[in-house]
Amino acid sequence: MQQGKTCCGCHSSAQNSAVLNRVESCIIALLLNKTNANILTSTQLTWQALQPDSTRYQSIFSTVSLEECDSLAAVQPRLLNALAHLHHQTQGFPLLLLRSQENSDYLACIAAAAQRFQPEEIALYGGDYHIMGDTVTLLPPTDAARPFTSQGGVHFADWIETEQLFGCVRQYKDRIQLEPGLLHRANGGTLILSINTLLAQPLLWLRLRKAVEQGRFEWFSQDERQPLPVTVPPLPLQLRLVLCGDRDALASFQELDVEAHEMALYSEFEENLQVLDEEEMTAWCQWTLTQAEQAGLAKPEADFWPVLINEAVRMTGDQDTLPLCPRWLRRQLQEAALHGEQIDAAALKEALETRQWRESFLMDRMRDEILLNQIMIETEGEVVGQINGLSVIEFPGHPRPWGEPSRITCVVHPGDGEFTDVERKAELGGNIHAKGMMIMQAYLIAELELDQQLPFSASLVFEQSYSEVDGDSASLAELCALISALANQPLTQQIAVTGSVDQFGNVQPVGGLNEKIEGFFHICQSRELTGKQGVILPASNVRHLSLSQEVTDAVEQGQFHIWAIERVDEALPLLTGIAWQSESGESLLNTIQERITQLNQQDARPRPWPLRWLNWFNHS
Repeated sequence: MQQGKTCCGCHSSAQNSAVLNRVESCIIALLLNKTNANILTSTQLTWQALQPDSTRYQSIFSTVSLEECDSLAAVQPRLLNALAHLHHQTQGFPLLLLRSQENSDYLACIAAAAQRFQPEEIALYGGDYHIMGDTVTLLPPTDAARPFTSQGGVHFADWIETEQLFGCVRQYKDRIQLEPGLLHRANGGTLILSINTLLAQPLLWLRLRKAVEQGRFEWFSQDERQPLPVTVPPLPLQLRLVLCGDRDALASFQELDVEAHEMALYSEFEENLQVLDEEEMTAWCQWTLTQAEQAGLAKPEADFWPVLINEAVRMTGDQDTLPLCPRWLRRQLQEAALHGEQIDAAALKEALETRQWRESFLMDRMRDEILLNQIMIETEGEVVGQINGLSVIEFPGHPRPWGEPSRITCVVHPGDGEFTDVERKAELGGNIHAKGMMIMQAYLIAELELDQQLPFSASLVFEQSYSEVDGDSASLAELCALISALANQPLTQQIAVTGSVDQFGNVQPVGGLNEKIEGFFHICQSRELTGKQGVILPASNVRHLSLSQEVTDAVEQGQFHIWAIERVDEALPLLTGIAWQSESGESLLNTIQERITQLNQQDARPRPWPLRWLNWFNHS
């Protein structure tokens, strides 16, 4: 009986142990599932975060007007300060270098700003040329109607050539005629020119600078082989110059004339406005109303503004930043006016949808390649070492970029720890992509805390990619694919990933978020949304989101999801269902370390003597 009890007792202990193990496993599984669920819910974005929040400014949209406002001063204080300084400058070279676009809309806006600082009293500048036979004399200015007498003012040109700027001396038979140029009409005022005009014609700049510095314009022959037919007295000149161009043009101008660049004032036409409160939003709306008024358009309706703001954020790439570009704002207003009797939300939406349809032929054809399985992108199931990264495609000559998923794969095998970047080996990977790969590897090796070299080698590649890959926005996806291959743990193909990583596992922001998310969404939508598909992106990129209403509605209805993460640890449970690191229970890190230990133990085993002899023979 005692033995029987003992036997029964042992059997009961074994059963109890098995039950306890199962309970423990269930508890661990529950804890892991709870951890994954916490990550799933804590990092998941609500639909409200996918577009800029303009509801708090609704009262402004209903009441904004141009009465008693100075929209230019509110949005371009640096420009006005520089122009005021230029106007009151009495010493040195009167030149302002202004970083801005060089098209007529910008130059007209800058000219209107410069007009504020013109003196109210009327003064005459230049002189009056009298021609008698071969004799040309210069008299003081007495009549503003005369061709070489000016009242100053502000003049601009986006392109000009020698004769248009300096005028010319014409001779027809025995008759001499002097024709004025823009320089003479702007005498006493401000002349605004494109820097690229002067860069393309360096001699034009040298003559203009000489005339402004000397305070007089000396006539010259357009034909260097022939002198002037008569002697023409120089014309007194008083002029302020504003040269406009982008940063590259300003850099080229600095190379052209270092001294003038050093003497010049510098400022910028601000391209965007950071909007954090009602005062700044009012200033932006009033600036937009100014553009509508100057374009001869009606005042927009109140519901027009949120739609415009969504599109504006897509242009600037920041929910708190709105564009000030006159040309861009006028385009939205004018196209909305073409699609409706009034400028409202419906008209602008139709205009934007129509524009996107006109420009989407190439994007649709490339998307068809995926849907027809000519480009292999999986949006269901699980695969070891394979993940959907997100790319932005920009074709030269095409007006807009678009997003498209990229299949990234990784295979590992016993080796000497080498990580092969196939894109780099094939000379299809750029320097920034190579840098991202090395940072990713450094993080992984540090996390594994190895005492010796990693006994695995890995190969990473962008599948079906036949052009150069650059940028580090795929490094998070590549890292997840590498970890999946090392742990032999499948990744869900229903989630696409974008983001870069640093050596400590932090996920860093990348560009083109809206296009990337929408590109993957449209592929999933065309194949039918499952309710489990979505995109993982860096948390620091949330402020850059301004997604289409179609994507926002799908997220609101739970058909599509977007997760914003701060560390690599948060992405892996979403993709694999298993935590990266855990003190108790299964984790990807433990799995990789166990595989490494097993492989090292296999390598440490002594070989049978025939194999050892063969190994000695090979080394000999």
